[in-house]
Amino acid sequence: MKTLVGMALFVMISVLCFFATPSFANNLIAPEIISPTWLNTEPIKMEDLRGKVVLVEFWTFGCWNCRNIEPYVKKWHQKYAKDGLVVIAVHSPEFSHEKEVDKVKAYVKKNHIPYAVPIDNDFRNWWEYRNRYWPTLYLIDKKGVIQYTRIGEGGYEQTEETIMRLLAESA
Repeated sequence: MKTLVGMALFVMISVLCFFATPSFANNLIAPEIISPTWLNTEPIKMEDLRGKVVLVEFWTFGCWNCRNIEPYVKKWHQKYAKDGLVVIAVHSPEFSHEKEVDKVKAYVKKNHIPYAVPIDNDFRNWWEYRNRYWPTLYLIDKKGVIQYTRIGEGGYEQTEETIMRLLAESA
């Protein structure tokens, strides 16, 4: 009986540790976005974005959930870029055909995505952020600290409220 209780406790702790990764935690310094290929911009360094609010989105063009949040991300970019919001949409492919940069370029052009799109075919950024899901949004404050994480669709009002709160804070 003690063995079963011990095993059950071990499993519960293991599950909690599995889900308690930094991708779910806030107050961590945001890692640099490293990519040899950036669409819509030259490479951007996080240290150069101090004083701005940064929305980092992990997405891929074949993901329906990513497509469903795309209008919100575009709206936030359009609405808040003048106030200091910078959107970086890290394209991390789920399937092999999504690794083709020309296909990503075509999607970005067809869908009028105006913000930075670094290509993350080797998942370097995905692992640095300890990300696990498409789509995931990270909001980074003016000091470079992750203050908010949103996984999947929904929570649009809360995300926008967080953007506005972070923009209102002093640097």
